[in-house]
Order: sequence, then C-alpha cells, then structure tokens
Amino acid sequence: MGAARIGYLFGLLAYLCWGLFPLYWKLLRPSGALEILAHRIVWSFLAVAILVSLVRGWKRIAGLVRRPRKLALIGLAAALIAVNWWTYIYGVNADRVVETSLGYFINPLCTVLLGVFVLRERLRPAQWVALSIGAASVAVLTYDYGHVPYIALTLAATFGLYGLVKKQLAVPAADGLLVESGALALPAAVYVAVLVNQGSSTFGAVSAGHTALLVLAGLVTAIPLLLFAGAANRIPLSAIGLLQYIAPILQLACGVLIFDEPMPPLRLAGFALVWVALGVFTWDGIRHVRRAARATTATPETPLVLTANRNGA
Repeated sequence: MGAARIGYLFGLLAYLCWGLFPLYWKLLRPSGALEILAHRIVWSFLAVAILVSLVRGWKRIAGLVRRPRKLALIGLAAALIAVNWWTYIYGVNADRVVETSLGYFINPLCTVLLGVFVLRERLRPAQWVALSIGAASVAVLTYDYGHVPYIALTLAATFGLYGLVKKQLAVPAADGLLVESGALALPAAVYVAVLVNQGSSTFGAVSAGHTALLVLAGLVTAIPLLLFAGAANRIPLSAIGLLQYIAPILQLACGVLIFDEPMPPLRLAGFALVWVALGVFTWDGIRHVRRAARATTATPETPLVLTANRNGA
C-alpha cells in the first residue's frame, strides 16, 4: 500500500474516532464532565509517556523543555485544549451533541477569522462570502436556541486558537501531547485525589466496566491524534481539510439519530447555512490550490509559496 493510501486511511480512521466520541463519553455517566476531563488528562499522559519511551523520544522532550518560549506556548496550548475537552464532554453529557457538532462545522470559518485578525492574512472574495453566510447561520441559530450557541462557539474558538498555537510550536503530535498533558497532569491528579478523599469519585465505584472506560480515555484520546499526525505527513492539507468534515457529520448523526435530540426546521435552516458557507469555502480553497498548481507548472523556475490552514482535534 502506497504512502498516500496509508495517509488517507489514517485520516479516515482519525476522523471516524472523533466523530464517534459522543458514544464514548455517554458511557462514562454518571461521572461529571470535570472528573472525566481529569481522568482523560492523567491517562493520556501515561499512555503517551509509554509510547515516547517505546520510540526512545525522551531526548526530544528534554530539548523541548529547555526552551522557555516553547514551554510558554505549550502551556497556552494545554489550557486551550483543556477548555475544549471539558466543553465537549459537558456538551455531550448535557444532551447537546448537535450543538457540539456545530462547533466543529464552523471551526474552519473560525480559523479563517484568526488568520485575518491574528496573522493579518488577506481573504479572497469567496472567503468573505463564506464568512458572511456563517455569521448569518449563527444569528439564525441564536434565535432558534433563544441564546448564543456558546458551546459551539467555545469549541470552535478554543480549537481554532489551539491549532494556531500548535502551528507556531511545530512539534510532533506525540511530543506535544505528552508535554501538554504533563502540564495538566498534576492538577488533574490532585482533583481526582480530592474527589476520592471526599467520597464523591465515581472511579471504581460504579462498575468494573466504567472504571476501565475511564482508564481507556487516555488511549481514546491519543490514538486519533497519532493517526491524524500520520495522515498529515502523507497527504495534502487540502485532503485533510475535506476529511475533517467527517467528524461533525457523524457527531450530528449521533445527536439526531441515536440520542433523539431535536432538530426543528429553524435549527435545520441554521445548519444548512453553515453547510452552504463550508461549501463556498471548500470550493474556493480547491480552486485556489488548482490555480496555484497550474502557475507552478507553467513557471517551474519561479518558486511559489503556498499557505494553507490546517484545522484539527
């Protein structure tokens, strides 16, 4: 099997995992979102530490730890992903899976906004059209919900910012996850210990299966991230951009078809506007990449630098 096929397989598996996450987090009830988050951090750290040990990657970690600017960025990334994870787990277990899916649908648009306001990038006309349609969709959904869809917006904003920070870090997925989870592991472990001391921990108190699922949250977190890293190293970012829609589509299907969450006509109209915005955004991105490729072919002696936004989990 060629490298590209392996890359597409890894990408597909990664986004399938992320898309089916609601089914997993629902199994962890009656644990609260903060307790699940704490276990997810602790067991993720242990799982990735074992992996790094197996591939003898501690020298890279040591070099990373000795760079203060990198450490500061890792601390920021850790805080952002912790908020993102907690918001997602809370949304799923509060029976708002549909709204969590919205967050990952609008994440590409949020990433574009960050490019404009943080990186001072200039947008093409079609991208402005996509953003305008996306803003209209948020307005429609705000009217439908009766409040701003804060879960969706928090997920989109934190993951967009997390991606921006990770782009500045430029470290391997396993190394980054190890140091990020390591920065959060001590407070997470302290929180778990406090719950145990107070007698309010669900760990070991519900069933053996529930306890095993909490422990496996580390592997469930690490595996799709590593699959994604394997995909990103083998296939174009434009392909990653298309594959990323698998996750929110599956999350939406879980919310509506499995958990019977409501989808009234106005809410469906809001989602439809999001899909139109993403369609315009994707079409423009593909057209831009093709034009750039033709220009490169026509003038091979002139180097052309392409920039692309990577939206991840």
